Amino acid sequence: MSHGHSHGGGCSCESDHSDAPERGLEYGLFRKIDLDKLQCLNESREGSGRSVFRAWEERHDRSLFVESDDDEELLFNIPFTGNVKLKGIVLIGEDSDTHPAELRLFKNVPHMSFGDTGREADQTFSLNIDVSGNLEYPTKISRFSNVSHLSIHISKNFGAENTKIYYIGLRGEWTEAHRHEVTICNYEATANPTDHKVSQITPQTHFIS
Repeated sequence: MSHGHSHGGGCSCESDHSDAPERGLEYGLFRKIDLDKLQCLNESREGSGRSVFRAWEERHDRSLFVESDDDEELLFNIPFTGNVKLKGIVLIGEDSDTHPAELRLFKNVPHMSFGDTGREADQTFSLNIDVSGNLEYPTKISRFSNVSHLSIHISKNFGAENTKIYYIGLRGEWTEAHRHEVTICNYEATANPTDHKVSQITPQTHFIS
């Protein structure tokens, strides 16, 4: 079954370069996800939502997927181990009505629930059927330049009762926060100096793409 649904938010086709080695490096942000704390709401099998965030080279593995349970919606709460500049997203599903039709992004709203999805998203994409990862949906980088937590809301599919996703790829840059101890001394007339340690954060940027 083929679908000719239009897509919003803009996407770029990478079919000529999808297997190039650099693509695996570009979509390396999955390594910077705190997987132990990642949540996927309405997943039919507990823990399956984590499996769709994996290496680009493993994107065609059909044994790893997440499927929605009660209805077509899914909500991923994704904490990163540092700060991320998110540049693009790829999503792979089936060539059927179970493929997501709309994807909504929320930044820095930890522990979102479906009750929170009524708020305006930071960016919304209307999706095309993509079974191989050929379509990238570019984010508005100015909005996603300092992301410590990303929520992905799959709000609808193409008409099926449930939604199925095999792979989600995140492209961007990751910044690690290094803490350095700085000592501040408060001198008092009748007391010894008291040291108060204050943490300062010095960013170092690691380019994923």
